[in-house]
Formats: sequence, structure tokens, C-alpha cells
Amino acid sequence: MSEYDALCVNDADLSKLRTSIREFLAADQAEFGWKSEVDSWLSEWDEAFSARLADAGFIGLTIPQEYGGHGLGHLHRYVVTEELLAVGAPVAAHWIADRQVAPGLLAYGNEEQRQRLLPQIAAGRYYSSIGMSEPGAGSDLAAVSTKATKTDDGWLINGRKVWTSGAHHAHQAVVLARTSPLDPEHRHAGFSQFIVMLDSPGIIIDPIVLTSGEAHFNEIVFEDVFVPEANVLGEIGNGWHQVTAELSFERSGPERILSTAPLITAAVRILADRGDDLDDRTAGAVGDLLARLISLRQLSVSVARALTDGKDAANQAALVKDLGTTFEQDSVELVADLLDFADTQDPPDLRLRAMLATARVHKPMFTLRGGTNEVLRGVIARGMGLR
Repeated sequence: MSEYDALCVNDADLSKLRTSIREFLAADQAEFGWKSEVDSWLSEWDEAFSARLADAGFIGLTIPQEYGGHGLGHLHRYVVTEELLAVGAPVAAHWIADRQVAPGLLAYGNEEQRQRLLPQIAAGRYYSSIGMSEPGAGSDLAAVSTKATKTDDGWLINGRKVWTSGAHHAHQAVVLARTSPLDPEHRHAGFSQFIVMLDSPGIIIDPIVLTSGEAHFNEIVFEDVFVPEANVLGEIGNGWHQVTAELSFERSGPERILSTAPLITAAVRILADRGDDLDDRTAGAVGDLLARLISLRQLSVSVARALTDGKDAANQAALVKDLGTTFEQDSVELVADLLDFADTQDPPDLRLRAMLATARVHKPMFTLRGGTNEVLRGVIARGMGLR
């Protein structure tokens, strides 16, 4: 049992857990020299860091011990996630597998799949992407046209998926595909999920290059890709229910409010160093920025508590994602407006400029990934009985 395991015996130890992960991050950064980055859960792929994080006991927190995890709750994972994002640690390699795939396996996977995949995820050495969006479907998942056709011993998948984060590095993708013909009166019926190994014959992975030259996203083409029956996730025809449940984990986490946290923190520190030179308008703007962040955190934590209690939090998760990613977008230009960089080569100023440049490139993506905010407002309205 690691020192971390000994600390986390119940929810009363959340503060000790926070101290423990902070100490790990400070020591690891000092030793290995990684830089704090904006949007690190998407862009900073560092397999060695993920392995060290897992070895220290900070991955697989909600995975039961019989599958190699720690058997803790969503609030424990929330604490660790929050600290990782606040410092902008390079967490992209394990992120989707730990955040989304593991809960999906626990809820819908069979015992063989859990035994095979969950220990690798908890070890921080298994990487996954998610195959939901398509070129012609956008945020309307009901318009997905990728098809899975039954064969004697499995399924053949044909179609395209886009915005598949990390697929060029990942071992697998969890793919949503249509397994029965479209029924116009029941658009959400007839979908299923498949665990597709990304080294399978018939798969082509092409990068989607950002204006900065970075390529975190990909388009995956599936041409008669064989998936054995053992890699069907959950029940055939239950894909819509499964994928919308998974989206609660994707949409509600701290990454929907803290993608720009390292930028905000660095800017506030520079402003604080100015002391008496800080005018009332600037001080008020900083206060407003932090007040919004604190309020959003309270909402996000409430979703983590609901998930801990086994409640359906899809509507609240959509609200977190809408408000949180809008805040993230606003924060980029608010920080830029607050700062008046002198023409200096001071390392803090140069580092902040680099993060601000990255944030501006990533800014349009904040309200697109995980479902556009416009679509999510429709989800929220339906959940409130307004449509």
C-alpha cells in the first residue's frame, strides 16, 4: 500500500489527499522540468508522467480495487483532477481512459473487459480516444452514420469520426456506430458502442492541424474494420443511453472550468506583484473573474456529489459545460486586457505571453468539444421541461 492509499480511507481525508497530490506535483515538476500549460488535459501528452502519476496512486481512483484501482469516490478524483489542472500538468495521455472509459466499463462492460482493461487504465499505461462526432453530424449525435454490420464472429465497422483527441497515440477508440437502420420517429434508437483497437487493419488516422501547427485532434476512417464480439461495449442497441451517460463525466469535470487556470493564476501573480500600481478597475475585474470561477466550481462539485450518490446528473453536467466553457473563453481576453506587458525579457512575462498565445488558439474549441453550447442549451431546456 502506498502512502497515498494509507491517507485515503474516507472522505474526511480529502484535504490530506489535496496536500499529497500538490507535494507530488511540486516534486515531479522540479525533477522532470515540465511546464505548466493551458489546456493541458488535451495538448500535453506525456506517457512517462502518466506512469509516474499512477505509480504514486493518483490514477484509477474510482476503479474498484479488484480491478487495480483504489475504490474511492468521485470527490476524491475531483480533488486530484482539480490540482492537476490548476498547475497545468501534462495529463493528456491517460485522461480520456481514466475520465470516461473506466466509468463506461464499470457501468456497461462485461467482466472479461473489466479484467482486461481496467488494471491497465489504473496503471496509467493504457490510452483511449472517443469516436463520437462525424463530419456530417456535428454535435447532433443522432445523425451519426458510421455503421457496424454483423458477421459470424463479430462486426465490420465503416465510416468516419472526427475530433478524436489523441487517437494518433492511443491504443483504442470507443466508437459509437449504428447497428440497425434509422427510424425517423426514433432517431436515438439503433446505436451501439464498440471498443476498437487502433492498430486494426482498415483504419486510417489523419491529423487535424490547428493554426499553431499543433495536431491534438484526428479524423479516423474505418474501412471494413473487424471488431470481435468480445469488444462490444454494453448491449447492442443501447448505445445512445450509454454514450449520454458517459457525457456526464466528460462535461461536468473541472476541465470545463480550469483549462485556462494556469494562465489566470500566472496573470494574478504578476498583477499582485505590482502592488500599489493596481488601479480599482483592474482589481475589480480580477475579483469578478475569480468570483465567476469560484461559483462555477461550486456547481461542478455538486455534479461530482450527484455522481458519487449514483444520481443522473446529465442536465447539471450540460449546465456546467455551457457556463464553464463560456467562462474559459471569456477569461482569455479578460487576462489580455488586464495585462500591460512591458517590453522586458523577464521569464514570468515571457511564460505568460506563451500561455496567452496558446489560449487564444485553443479558445474557439472550448465551447465546441463535448457538444456545442447551443446544443447543450437545448438539453438543459428539455431537462427543465421547457421544450
